[in-house]
Amino acid sequence: MKVLVAPDKFKGSLTARQVCKAVEEGLLAVLPGVEIIRLPLADGGEGSLDVLWEPLSLKRIELTVRDPLLRPVRAYYGMAGESAYIEMAVASGLQLLTAGERDPLKTSTYGTGELIADALRKGAGEIYLFAGGSATNDAGLGMAAALGFRFTDSRGRELPPVGASLQRLEHIRPPSRGGAENVRFTLLGDVTNPLYGKKGAAFVYAAQKGAGAATVERLDRGLRRFARVTEKMCGRRVAAMPGSGAAGGLGAAAMIFLNAEIHSGVERILEWSRFNEQLRQSDVVISGEGRLDEQTLKGKVVHGVAARCRSYNKPLFLLCGQSRLGKEALRERLGARLCKTLADESVKEEEAMRDAYALLVRRAGVLGKVLK
Repeated sequence: MKVLVAPDKFKGSLTARQVCKAVEEGLLAVLPGVEIIRLPLADGGEGSLDVLWEPLSLKRIELTVRDPLLRPVRAYYGMAGESAYIEMAVASGLQLLTAGERDPLKTSTYGTGELIADALRKGAGEIYLFAGGSATNDAGLGMAAALGFRFTDSRGRELPPVGASLQRLEHIRPPSRGGAENVRFTLLGDVTNPLYGKKGAAFVYAAQKGAGAATVERLDRGLRRFARVTEKMCGRRVAAMPGSGAAGGLGAAAMIFLNAEIHSGVERILEWSRFNEQLRQSDVVISGEGRLDEQTLKGKVVHGVAARCRSYNKPLFLLCGQSRLGKEALRERLGARLCKTLADESVKEEEAMRDAYALLVRRAGVLGKVLK
């Protein structure tokens, strides 16, 4: 039997690589002769670079940039030929801040822009930007500022490139020298939200970045102003486009300032990982993520894997931290034969997070007995 293990990370506890290793350990304990293909995956957000070093033969480029609070931090991106692969969470991610430091009025995507600028200096002809896991809601002001754009208020005073500046934005001054005009930019992620409104960047995501209710309202007003000013100054209307609200509005900034296209991160990563090739050779597929819920069905790894399993008529089994999907949804919408969770009646969520690796080994062993 050949088993393809193709999970996403278990956010907050295990990387996709660690998930693969734990599942393999559990399966081999009960199926010593099984052949296992480990294929860690991501949805275009944080963790994307980690699963692409080998498939794309990326060279790791390291440098010091600004973190979300504009402090120095070591960061990196990948490069292969003239293609650069930049994960914004590496420079502008929520994981770089303590709980007490999280405040989307004060955070910036400047470090992400510094990574892009470095790739441009190194001759990148196309740049893939993985958007997800951000600590920011600055509509990409920071990213654009690092690339030479300047933002001013009604009195011509330069604004710091942070979320709090959006409401005061009046004018945009492009860089005097270009450098990105002939570069192809693609933003990859799993978010289809518009820039503002009840389904926009602030209302849906700012709370998890440290914003209270009043701050969410303020940020949303700022995003609306950003949309008006950029439409007037740049002639681009993108606020309602799916993905413009990705990463606190970075999606909109990428479209406006970099002429970027937005694509599904899962689809592109499955392609780069040669998933279909591995799937054809496999008898069984095991996938999973930290939590299965309605978002899983909207562009997450498990959904992408499930669609391909159906196309190739391969049985799919799931392992996850917890599931908020009922058995019918798992069966009808994902085609899963069985789903095992780390958190259940006997294991609380906190324990599942803390002991995720050991619990996953055990759950994989149970699944192995089913396959046996």
